[in-house]
Amino acid sequence: MKKGSDPIHVVAGVIRDNRGRILVSRRHDDSHQGGLWEFPGGKLNPGEDPFAGLVRELAEELGIRVRAAEPLIDVRYDYPDRSVLLDVWQVERYEGEAAGLEQQPLRWVTPEELAELEMPPADRPVVKLLSG
Repeated sequence: MKKGSDPIHVVAGVIRDNRGRILVSRRHDDSHQGGLWEFPGGKLNPGEDPFAGLVRELAEELGIRVRAAEPLIDVRYDYPDRSVLLDVWQVERYEGEAAGLEQQPLRWVTPEELAELEMPPADRPVVKLLSG
């Protein structure tokens, strides 16, 4: 990736169930980092506020309505072909039942199980933070 180029701004949500498990989704095989598990989310639209983007992405991908979320961690990662800024939020409250609306597999995992999943390198600092 060229030095000085703007990273792709991506928002992701850490969503927990009432048992403390964390929701992850599997990337489609034909996508960048395909086949790996990730925190649900996606790219921001130009000029979009990160919280608004998080609400939009989680509604589109999972069918949930985020009611409250707090910034958790920002991670910049340079892949060979692109740079990303991963803007991760802790989802505090949401309504609805999460479902893979884009035909992506979903799993609820414990923090310990999270550390064992194959995830993109940009997600590793988030996993480390959550799995302690």
